[in-house]
Amino acid sequence: MKTVQIAEVIAASGGAGRFEGKDHGSPVSFFYVTSAPGKGARKHRHPYVETFVIIDGEIDVTVDGETERMSSGTVAMIPAGAWHEFTNRSDHNALMVNIHPVDTMIQENWVD
Repeated sequence: MKTVQIAEVIAASGGAGRFEGKDHGSPVSFFYVTSAPGKGARKHRHPYVETFVIIDGEIDVTVDGETERMSSGTVAMIPAGAWHEFTNRSDHNALMVNIHPVDTMIQENWVD
């Protein structure tokens, strides 16, 4: 068994909490997200389903132009190819884990 400390993942990714499975012998990647109030991720998409696990906070998730408020204990599956973004609507830092079912994340960012 191999283990990794979350603090190491955050430090290695420069604070974003990016875990690339290929770097750890895992077929799965994820973001360990701690978003400040009003912050989140800008519009982007992936060629595979992304799974959000909201651990703490209230998150507005917009998928292909439709927004839904998600709260602690919610799991959301973002369809492959769907443009999506999220914003923390809590009055404190939110915590979520965004799971990518691949060993190397692929992301296309929206260009205005």
